[in-house]
Amino acid sequence: MILSVPERRALSLALIGGLLAATPAAADAVGDFYRGKTITMYVGTGVGAGAISSYPTALAPLMKKYLPGHPDFVISYMPGGGGIKAANYIYGIAPQDGTAWGFITRGFLLAPLLKVPQAQFDPTKFNWIGSPSRTVSMGMVWNASTDVRTIQDAMHKQVVVGATSIAQDTGIYPRALNRIAGTKFKIVTGYASLGAVDLAIERGEVQGKVGSTWKSLNSGATANWVRDKKVTVLVQLGVKKSPDIPANIPLGLDLAKTPEDRQVLEVLCAPSATGFPSFMGPEVPEDRIAAVRKAYVQSLKDPEFLEDVERQGLDLDPISSDELTDVVRHIYELPAAAVGRARELLPGM
Repeated sequence: MILSVPERRALSLALIGGLLAATPAAADAVGDFYRGKTITMYVGTGVGAGAISSYPTALAPLMKKYLPGHPDFVISYMPGGGGIKAANYIYGIAPQDGTAWGFITRGFLLAPLLKVPQAQFDPTKFNWIGSPSRTVSMGMVWNASTDVRTIQDAMHKQVVVGATSIAQDTGIYPRALNRIAGTKFKIVTGYASLGAVDLAIERGEVQGKVGSTWKSLNSGATANWVRDKKVTVLVQLGVKKSPDIPANIPLGLDLAKTPEDRQVLEVLCAPSATGFPSFMGPEVPEDRIAAVRKAYVQSLKDPEFLEDVERQGLDLDPISSDELTDVVRHIYELPAAAVGRARELLPGM
């Protein structure tokens, strides 16, 4: 049975509702600890980074409402290395007492797996709190700049795409598709943000981008691009197709010519299954983790949060802490040979 998006959201919220049970004694102990404290929500990007910063901003006042002890919440931006700097901090430097909470773009999850030297953390040891929404990335072209209309067209004709960095999604995905599917994406890097790439597309500097999310394409300054047929989506980049994207848009994994090639793409696409993941350090006491998870679930259901999400054009399709933990574990169990080949697609690896 295929569920509609609203049905999936309702089911997800119902499933994670099991986190709402907690003993009074545990709540009292947690409340005693958090009373008068401040929890810092570390966002692993710069200010104004779209959904990855919008979700914690919407959550902060409600977490204060639901978490025992009612601590204050502040947001701190810690850009660097595509989230690696913030992940390192929460893993090995920040207090392991439940006062540091990470919100980092999902791509950082691959850094230790791909042996990025700067990555000094183990994602399988983080205490995962949850993700407010699932995501699927995609590749698209600006119709006025090119006559490419399918991913097959991009295998025969060059498409110039903008990217923030060759080591981030907008650089990694087109490079992987070039190597494995035979596309002819020419990658222009150095843009400060995805918003800067979007402006470059409108100005005709580049012809498209590969690696941003479907939701981001349909919100904010680019909300009318699909509706007004200004762009054509060529490919979906996730571990499975999204029900929100037209079914005729192929999945990148299906473009692989061999099972081994498909596994390489799965390595690179796997983090998309975590959406907008959040977590705490590996040594935070279990009772505080349980309390934060419970307050988080309550916050997702709060009418004020739902109204804020609707107003900002954000999606709500939650991933529970258990599911998030399983997804991360699966990523780190992928075949070593596929991981090694994926690593070759990164610069300097």
